[in-house]
Amino acid sequence: MVEVACDVTNPLCGEKGASNVFGPQKGATSAMMRILDQGLMNYAKIIKMEIGIDVLNIPGAGAAGGLGAGLLAFLNGTLKNGIEIVIQYTGLEEKIKCADMVWTGEGSIDCQTQYGKTPLGVAAIARKYNKPVIALAGRVGDDIDILYDKGINSIFCIMKELTTIEEALEKGKENIEKTSENIIRLMNVV
Repeated sequence: MVEVACDVTNPLCGEKGASNVFGPQKGATSAMMRILDQGLMNYAKIIKMEIGIDVLNIPGAGAAGGLGAGLLAFLNGTLKNGIEIVIQYTGLEEKIKCADMVWTGEGSIDCQTQYGKTPLGVAAIARKYNKPVIALAGRVGDDIDILYDKGINSIFCIMKELTTIEEALEKGKENIEKTSENIIRLMNVV
């Protein structure tokens, strides 16, 4: 049996499935998302028909574009909440309990972050201890207001300008450092 660290609860298909939630983040248009969702639906039907495992609506089956479903079906995997595994192995809760402020981040933060992504898991622990949370991201998408209600206090994009993904990755460390410095400078003024 394989334990799979899974950071989202999205099912394979449908409105909250892999194609519809993560597709736009990866550049898929509405037409592409319909085709991708239909392909994943077919994938689920074949898995059920050939192996007898129904992966269609299992929470986390839509992770990584359907990899969750594949790991369930083909490796007898068990999907575990990824952030809980990280929290356990790093002693994160004890560290947050002793902190004054918590910083977290992700490549892209948007409304789908609420479905179990790392920043939300970190924010849940911080909220338990009444610690403020700052989140940094390479991209900040639409509909992030829901994350404020779930324990993230501020969200900042680290990008200075429009750039290619390759350039963004190359300058990631520099951009995180500069954004963090600017946040600290503001905190020192207030």
